[in-house]
Amino acid sequence: MAKTTQTSSWMATLFNLICCCLLISDVFAVSRDNFKTCDQSGFCKRHRAVAAGESPYVVLMESLKIQSTSVQVQILNTHNNVRLLLELYGLKENTARLKINELNPIKPRFEIPLGDTLVGEPKQQGLKIIDKSDQSVTFSLENNKIVLTSKPFRLDFFAEGDHVVGVNAQGLLKFEHLRTKPEPKPAEPDNEEKAEGEESEEGENAEEKKEEEVVAETQDQPSEEPDMWEESFKGFADSKPNGPASVGMDIGFPGFEHVYGIPEHAETLALKSTKDTDPYRLFNLDVFEYELYNPMALYGSVPVMIAHNEKRTVGIYWNNAAETWIDIRSNVADKTFLSKVADLVKGSSDIPQTDTHWFSESGIIDLFIMMGPSPKQVFKQYAVLTGTTPLPPLFAISYHQCRWNYNDQDDVKNVDANMDKFQIPYDVIWLDIEHTDGKRYFTWEKDKFSHSEDMINNVASRGRKMVTIVDPHLKKDDNYGVYADCKNHGLSVKNKDGGEYDGWCWPGSSIWPDFLNPDIRKWWAGKFAYDQYKGSTPDLYIWNDMNEPSVFNGPEITFHKDVKHFGDWENRDIHNLYGMYVHHATGEGIKLRSNNQQRPFVLSRAFFAGSQRSGAIWTGDNMGEWSHLKISNPMILSLNLVGITFSGADVGGFFRNPEPELIVRWYQAASFQPFFRAHAHLDTKRREPYLLEEKQMKISRDAIRTRYTFLPYWYTLFYFGERDGGPLMMPMWVAYPEDKSTFQMDDQFLVGSSLLVKPITEAGGTGTSVYFPGQDEIWYDILTQETYNGKESHYVNAPLEKIPVFQRGGSIIPRKMRERRSSGLMHYDPFTLIICLDKNGAAEGDVYVDEYDSYQYRSGKFILKKLTFKNKVFESSSAVQSGKLDTKEWIERIVIIGYPQKPNAATLQSGKNTIMSLDTVYDSKTKTVTVRKPGMNIADDFTIKLS
Repeated sequence: MAKTTQTSSWMATLFNLICCCLLISDVFAVSRDNFKTCDQSGFCKRHRAVAAGESPYVVLMESLKIQSTSVQVQILNTHNNVRLLLELYGLKENTARLKINELNPIKPRFEIPLGDTLVGEPKQQGLKIIDKSDQSVTFSLENNKIVLTSKPFRLDFFAEGDHVVGVNAQGLLKFEHLRTKPEPKPAEPDNEEKAEGEESEEGENAEEKKEEEVVAETQDQPSEEPDMWEESFKGFADSKPNGPASVGMDIGFPGFEHVYGIPEHAETLALKSTKDTDPYRLFNLDVFEYELYNPMALYGSVPVMIAHNEKRTVGIYWNNAAETWIDIRSNVADKTFLSKVADLVKGSSDIPQTDTHWFSESGIIDLFIMMGPSPKQVFKQYAVLTGTTPLPPLFAISYHQCRWNYNDQDDVKNVDANMDKFQIPYDVIWLDIEHTDGKRYFTWEKDKFSHSEDMINNVASRGRKMVTIVDPHLKKDDNYGVYADCKNHGLSVKNKDGGEYDGWCWPGSSIWPDFLNPDIRKWWAGKFAYDQYKGSTPDLYIWNDMNEPSVFNGPEITFHKDVKHFGDWENRDIHNLYGMYVHHATGEGIKLRSNNQQRPFVLSRAFFAGSQRSGAIWTGDNMGEWSHLKISNPMILSLNLVGITFSGADVGGFFRNPEPELIVRWYQAASFQPFFRAHAHLDTKRREPYLLEEKQMKISRDAIRTRYTFLPYWYTLFYFGERDGGPLMMPMWVAYPEDKSTFQMDDQFLVGSSLLVKPITEAGGTGTSVYFPGQDEIWYDILTQETYNGKESHYVNAPLEKIPVFQRGGSIIPRKMRERRSSGLMHYDPFTLIICLDKNGAAEGDVYVDEYDSYQYRSGKFILKKLTFKNKVFESSSAVQSGKLDTKEWIERIVIIGYPQKPNAATLQSGKNTIMSLDTVYDSKTKTVTVRKPGMNIADDFTIKLS
């Protein structure tokens, strides 16, 4: 026994040493060998091997059942006589839903529970038959048409006469039905041993046996393939007690050259053809120091794809939580026309087309087709399905300072004091895993953080917050209360034999709560109560890391696929949901501790469709290299397109020691991204912004301060994001959908519709070419007020102290210009309204105000003002009827840029009889009028007239 214990301890020490060595960034980058390729994945190989052409699946038209909003019909696989059930639903918001499952499975197949990704049962819309024959049925859905064809099965979607989506047009549908494992065949006797009667019987049945062999060869899964019931990867055996159960299908986008989405990948915004690579993979994995511009899986998965052309936008959502791969082919990129659409699409083969092939290891086919036709409508259609990003508290969209790790309470105190000493605003300081007692989450290292409440309260005295990390792995230690509670009540995931699943992560030997179980999510949420998480306060918030989950000694650094979850589901069925469940349960815990009065903040690394409802996401363990700064823009843009709007990338890169110039440029770029956090690996040099040389420190400080001046604009965007579901940081084509030159553009972006940002992402860069969109539009440099015409490209000087940012003519942006230590001290600061006039001398915008941290706004306690300037008159009026919000916030100045001459006078009118004269200052060089101290409360309606 003693020998076993000593051996175990030695192995644990060795394992931790190996893990630490692997994480030293200056030695190793990502090891591709740790992660599967398609050729190493049995179901991926099988689906990729399906040849385009005649599909074995036919629709049995005689089984058609039609209701007012839905259709049911059977599909027959003519190769093996397995029947499937197709369900087609018309949904509100110009959306359709297609479900395909086995008609009579031997056991249920996994479907994501309602309320987990989908916020509820989608509301159905009328689906009417407008034509029917033996071979096809045509339905109408609003202004759209859906054609179901029988032999072979296919579905085609038409929007206002244009063919926009084709399902199974290439015949790549493959649905591996559940079955029992066949018994091994007994060895055949030698011919010499066969009885004379047996030989005769064989002769009589030879033709019949030959036919059976032919059928076996053409079935979905030839039984002789070695990976059907078990496969292995790098010595890890993956048992498959249910056998092969994958599903896949092709989805084409006729008329579309560009598709976007399916994060997370370190890839360009416009997705590339996978003709000569692996497919894009969606399988949540811990891939530190990830490589760029390849389809490898990363930390999160959102199976949403958006196709866009000059005329319209459409989207699809593949509602499946299993490992998924997506192939992409383009007749423009690949110079081949892959789909048979001649019978359905007018025009020549010059019409662009993108064909995609989706396949998942298990589950069912559950596909949503969002018909647009505009980008904003697609975003709304997806938001109706999976929800939006709730309005965060104001501190959460401010600047965050993080490191692995701040060493102790004195270190936290010193960082906090130095940020004040150098007048660098920040809102949150973070603690990584070393703050805990031996990686036991919900605890504090007793020597270094013995007075955690005093530490948090000291930080909070200047309007700031703290964040601690809480990962889902629990150290196996019977004296650790959270582990003991989880173990004693059987709350952890199980191995394939039903025992407690044991894996390695930061604490060593660990278990993982089974977050698939709603009751266990409630149990986890309860752990954030103040009497459970001792030493926490209302100013402490949470960060979920390693929740893919990361398992150091597991296959691909994650769970074994045959790990068992609640309901007897395997991890292969639900893998991509796990991190979302952790994130959601943590957010619920933060809400519960305030009796659902205060908004939570929780950052997560792993995510899935619907994770936007739980909080913020970041792009994981990036590197302090120029290439990673550059890729952060398309990565965050892709996340925003699929609803993960509160997202960002670690400033400076997590690994390595970035040069000062890179740090400065990263601060500039990140100050215009939704989530703004600096973070660094424990082996890197300290790089808090005040440690930079004076010049670089001041420039970085200016970038952070700029973020704070724009907080009212960001907060207003987040409000509209919760309401409407659109992106906050958006690709150019979203706002300019007809401008083809923007369709592949991902090195510049828009914040809302009013700010254009072009970060400098090259070493030594002192300028850049900026494309200014919009026919007849004007764009104003936010620093110099220099103007640029739309539909033109211009070279813009950008020395180190400048990031090119431009405000759109015709927009009004609310800002707060007073310098403060934190956003918490800005709540009652006055507004400056920046008005940039269009060519007609007009502009409009919005400003949203509430309590900045509570849920009272959902009961109407907020202010939303519509701001307009037209015909020399500025007006602030209530946009919606809302409840009474008492605020001291007032308007300090109004800046009107692009005004052609000095006004003679400015008069303010509030109410029927209140008229007063206002002071103005005019700058003829920049054509800017500044109206000084109108003094109105932001809640008031008023007008200002220039003459």
